[in-house]
Order: sequence, then C-alpha cells, then structure tokens
Amino acid sequence: MKQVLAVCAAFACIAGFNIAEADNRKVGVLYVVHGGSESTDIESLWDSSMQIFAYDPHSAIYQRVIWNEEAWPTVASFGDGQSYSNVASQLDKYTFQDDRIGHDPNAQRTQKQMEDMTAALKAREVDLGVTFFIDKAQWIGSLEQTKFLPDPRRLYEPQVEGGSRLTYCGSEPDGGPWAGCDPERYNIDGPAERLLTKGVDEIIIIDMTTAAVRFWKSYDVVRVTRDVVNRHNAKHGTDIPVTWVNDPTDLMRESYPLEPENWTRSLGTPIKDSVVPLAGRPNPVTEDPAFAALYISGIEKRLNPAAADKDTAVMIINHSIRDGNETYDPKVNDTVALNDMLKAEVLRTHPDIDPDNIIGTWMGLRVENPNIKLGGRVRSNLERSREMRAENLGHRWLYETDKAPPGGDQKYFYWGGLEYLKDRGVKHIVIVFTQVVIDSVLTLVEVPNQIGKEIGTKTWLYEAAGDFDRYPNHGHPFADYWGRQADTMCRPVGAPVDAPGSEPCCFVMGGCGTSQPYPPLRQTPIDQAMQDTDPHLVRDLSAYGHLGYDPAQGPPSDERPVQNQYTGTWAVWDPINEDPRMGEFLADKVVRHMEMSQAKVQKASR
Repeated sequence: MKQVLAVCAAFACIAGFNIAEADNRKVGVLYVVHGGSESTDIESLWDSSMQIFAYDPHSAIYQRVIWNEEAWPTVASFGDGQSYSNVASQLDKYTFQDDRIGHDPNAQRTQKQMEDMTAALKAREVDLGVTFFIDKAQWIGSLEQTKFLPDPRRLYEPQVEGGSRLTYCGSEPDGGPWAGCDPERYNIDGPAERLLTKGVDEIIIIDMTTAAVRFWKSYDVVRVTRDVVNRHNAKHGTDIPVTWVNDPTDLMRESYPLEPENWTRSLGTPIKDSVVPLAGRPNPVTEDPAFAALYISGIEKRLNPAAADKDTAVMIINHSIRDGNETYDPKVNDTVALNDMLKAEVLRTHPDIDPDNIIGTWMGLRVENPNIKLGGRVRSNLERSREMRAENLGHRWLYETDKAPPGGDQKYFYWGGLEYLKDRGVKHIVIVFTQVVIDSVLTLVEVPNQIGKEIGTKTWLYEAAGDFDRYPNHGHPFADYWGRQADTMCRPVGAPVDAPGSEPCCFVMGGCGTSQPYPPLRQTPIDQAMQDTDPHLVRDLSAYGHLGYDPAQGPPSDERPVQNQYTGTWAVWDPINEDPRMGEFLADKVVRHMEMSQAKVQKASR
C-alpha cells in the first residue's frame, strides 16, 4: 500500500486540471511503440526488413530493393550475413525463441496498456472539456500490423524513379505465394490519417518505443507522422500541430544535422551539425520518479528469498544508439537518467542493498579489426564481436560528444558488469532491461540467454523446478548454444580459409572429442568483417558459464562451479506489463503535456 500511495502521490491528482481554452477540442493521442511480428515466418521477417530501411532514403535497400520487383525474391537470402535484412539467418534464431515461449505476448499486452490509458483519458474528458481519440503507431509492423505504421502508403507508392508499388506476397524462392497475404496491405490509412479523419484539432504523441527514452526510432515515427499531418494541413488549409510528450522542446528536431540536406547516417559524418545543448531540454516521462517506481514490483518478484538484500545486486542492462546518431540522439543520456532514477527507487524501497551492487551496463557493439582494408565500398573496419555472439546492438555514445561513453557505475558492458558483481561475491542478481515495459522474446529469451552464457544456466533462479508459466514447452528459456543463426559446419582444422565447411562445428565448452575445437575457429577471412553466421561467434550455454573459467586449468563441470565461476543465482525482472498504473501514468503525462502547452500559448498571448 505504501508503494501505491507513493506512486499515486507522484501522479499529483490530475483530475482537477483545468485546460481553460481547450473546451470542446478534439485531441488525438498516438501511443507509439516499437512493434514487430506476432509470429516467426518468412513473410513477417520480409516485411520488417523493408520497413526498417524505409526510413533512410540514402540506404541501398531503399534505393534499390523496396520498390524493385525484380529484387523482392532475393530479400530472403539478401546480404553476406552481416545485414539484418538477411531473413534466412534470422529464421532459426526466432523460430527457436517462439518454441520456448509459445507466443510473444508483446502485442496483446501493448493493447492492454493502450486500453488502460484510453480509459484513464476518457474519464477526464468532462473535466478537461475535450474529447480524446486514441490510436497506436509502430516503428515496424508485420503483415497483420501494417495499419499501425506511421504512413503505410509511404512504402506502397514508389519513392524512387521508375519503382514498382510494393505489393509483394512471396514467390517460389521464399515459399510464396504467402497464405493470407494482402498485396494491398500498404495501400491503407495510417494512425495519423485515421485521427485526422475524426477531425482532431491536435495530435499528441506519447512514446514507449524504448521505455520513453528519446531515440532515433521514436524520432522516425514522429517525423513521418508530422509529414502526414503537414500534407493534410497544406491540402485543407488547417494548422493542426503534432507535439511529442517525451520531447516537448523538440530537442531532436532542432539538433538534427543541417548538411547534407536530409542527412541520414548512411551519408557518413555530417558536414554541418546543429549543436543544441541538452541542458533545459528535459524528457518529462523518464525523469518522473513515478515511472521508476513502476519497475519496483517486477524487481521484487524476482528476488531470491534465500539471499538477503545486502547480498543482492541489481544489474541494469540497455541497448544503445547507432554510430553517428549521437549528433542528435540523446537516448544514452535519457537512459542514464532513467537508470539513476531507478537506482534511487531501489535504494528507497530496499535500503539494505549495497549501492555499489546496483550498476548500469550496455549491450555490445562492433569491434575494430585492423586487418580490414578501407577503400571502395568498404567504409569501416568494424565487425561483430564474439561477446555479443553476432549481435550489433549499438554504440553507447553520449549526446553531442566525440563518441564518449557513460562513466561511473554505468560504464560496463554487460559481461563486464556480471564479472564485477561475481567478483564482489553477490549471492543473487536481478537483471533489469529498463528500456522495455512489456515482455517479449527480448526479455523472455534473448536477455536470459545472454546472461546464461556468462554466468550459467544452473544458476538461474528457477532451474530446479522450471518456469512453465513463461516457458510452457520447456520450462526454461535456454538454447544449447547461443548464436542460433550460425552455420553448423566448419572447415577442417588447417584447411585453407576458402575451403568449404565439411565437419560439424563444436559448440560445447568442454570440447566435443573431435578435431574441431571450442570455440570454433574463425571461418570468415581475417581481412573481411565477421559475418553474423560465423560459428566462431557462438557461445555455449553451459551450467555455470564462461566467466571465471579457464579451459587451460581443466574441464568444466555440470555439477558444480569450478575455478572462479559464479556461485549465486540470477533472474530477469518482470516488466510493468499489464499493471493498470501504467495506463494512469501515460494519461497523466498526456494531460500534463496539454497543460504545459496551454500555459505557453497563454504566456505568448499576453
């Protein structure tokens, strides 16, 4: 009850707000989320691949593939293993994940959060003198979700000269034609158009793409939504504004690079940047202590009753940004602020936890390979790292810096953070991915496997009895090895680097009793960037993990930790999910945003 009252107090009793000049206004509210696919199939991954690149007009996929009907059948095998448009390499990975959780709950729980927000806003209509219309927008969305893209027809109508309308529904190379596929799925109104049809006077965006932090993906949706509304305004002589709750001062728009015109990171370093200081440009969503308070119950659910608070750690883990987007993207800064807020809330509710056992960590990034020669089409000597088992989840650069990472207690990559906590002797670690508020394959499968490869699967809190509520088919989230998209055949030891893989790779940490070593030898030539299908990137999911284990000192054991392996337990926290307080919080942020906007209008008119 104490925690509920604290959160309620932070909401500040908004029922009495009076937005004086807003009487009888129609207010459109867009709930923006990341989106994705509700199922793992080639058609959903195909669509997602096209949508990801549709926001960057300078990318090769945008210019040569999306509206090129001759290229459509090649997408499922496109690339050399380094591009996430490589649909084929992703099918094994995501099919495995679906088998573990049965069905990704993200879309259903997102809908519940939006319904809770809608109910909270509708309950305030009379007091506020407005009528709310609520819709959802997504950065990406598979076959059944294209109606939530910010501007679906932007993919349908060719944006390049001589292009074909995007109507692809599969062909023989990718198992088509796909059952139930609508070739006109992009020829539909999007969420902004639906709100405009209802006659709204303004559109307010509230964003949870990555748990409310400002991010280039969120900005993509905001920017495209504004383009849709600007076209409407020009056609109808209206002046309907689009504002963003998470970025009320429009930091990202004002700090966007100026030259080249319509810059995107595909063009490399901007010629002229627009440098706008972060000070005075708040994110009122992530900076509200009430938001951090919503995480606490999910952390408490994953504590180990056998471990005292003084022996417990909370490790926060986060994605980052694309290299080059630090010119305008404050995601890392917003994330650091959110993590600080969460640390303070954990210490307030559990004061016996050692502050030094609460740390912020980051996913990995590509690493430099000096053997790669630059020139021609090769613009970078970076390649995927083994620690990230082929993933490339961003660069942790702080906003408007020369590639400076966070410091202090948020300086670690996640494997370094786990080693730090292991060496401190903690007995239980709760892993919190602050940048999602709803479970998905990311929190249910990917993060547990990443943690498990470092500190073990038998150390998972639920290993003994299993967790069949979240993992109905197996009772656990773990793969035999992590890097499911990798090739499984390796070239013989000592064979030339261009020899084909003809022997089974070894994916067992203690060895396989064959001529193939663990980890598998690098298969990609050293002067080429490592492909994400390279078996060398695979990590075994062993009983007690890689951290603290040295194969030179003896074999690993499935029965007990050896050498300096982790001896405690760990679990991934339970996200906010369907907590009804989330809908109230979102509604509060929308109303507060309206109040602030109205105050600015009144001040300007004096």
